Amino acid sequence: MTFLTRRNAACCAPARPARRGFFSTLARMADYYRSRRALERLDPRLLDDLGLSKTEAAFEARRRIWDAPDHWRAGR
Repeated sequence: MTFLTRRNAACCAPARPARRGFFSTLARMADYYRSRRALERLDPRLLDDLGLSKTEAAFEARRRIWDAPDHWRAGR
């Protein structure tokens, strides 16, 4: 006699991917924080090269770490 067993992926999925997702999210948020601090420190000449005003750069630097534009998250 042959038995066929179906495994439900939701009940049998390992816990590791969730942890990896959590830590990679934290790492990504730390990257956002560092990028925004670096943007805040740029001089006006470099901001002009990026097409940003000092006001726009300051606004971006004040954003929360979880508030990332969609195009930053698209490749992750």
